[in-house]
Amino acid sequence: MFKNIPPVTKNLLLLNIMFFVVSFVLAMNQIHISDRLGAHYFNSVLFEPFQVVTHMFMHSIDSPFHIFFNMFLLVMFGGHLERVWGSKKYFVFYIASGLGALVLYNTIGMYEIIQLKNTILSEKLIDIDTFNNVILDNAEKGVYYEYSSAAMTQYELFNRSTMIGASGAIFGLLAGFAMLFPNTELMLLFPPIPIKAKYLIGGYLVFEIYSSLNQSNDNVAHLAHVGGAVVGIILILVWRKRDRKNFW
Repeated sequence: MFKNIPPVTKNLLLLNIMFFVVSFVLAMNQIHISDRLGAHYFNSVLFEPFQVVTHMFMHSIDSPFHIFFNMFLLVMFGGHLERVWGSKKYFVFYIASGLGALVLYNTIGMYEIIQLKNTILSEKLIDIDTFNNVILDNAEKGVYYEYSSAAMTQYELFNRSTMIGASGAIFGLLAGFAMLFPNTELMLLFPPIPIKAKYLIGGYLVFEIYSSLNQSNDNVAHLAHVGGAVVGIILILVWRKRDRKNFW
């Protein structure tokens, strides 16, 4: 089976597994790299440009199901799309979906950081540069503090918030598959019944939109999932104008 996986999908699979194994081994030695390689909001004091790429290969070591589910979908749907498009077009689609997920994820978080920063400045709670240095120091030590000001506590939490995982790019693949092969029947495990891709993936996307609007507290970046799907849909529509072929 592994030999039959197309090259880009295979390399993405190996990179994700490698990052997961390295993260797990380092964590056993009390070295946690997810805060460093995960994506912080663009206006966070902890944001680094390389996180735009590295976050897509990081997964929670506390939840092996996270990487298993993502990699299962990568091989199942990504492998098929790579065979249809070819490696170059598929790679562009995957990366673009992942970046789109990150951009949409940042919209609300960046706004919240700005608002909290303005509150701290207006109420003269602490010099903001001094507080940013405190946040950097706390992040390096891996500690959190509950401040007397709710704005300061939230400001640190938003600055230290991270997004990890390939889910944004995966949702782009799901959206792409549903648009190209809408009537392909997929077999559910529970219950074991066939359902067309446009209904199964479409329903999944609706659920993610609902979850993102209701700000679910399940530590899942639902907005990033929506962002990846939106970019995937846009790319398919643009490419479809250039090539009227449809796949069913």
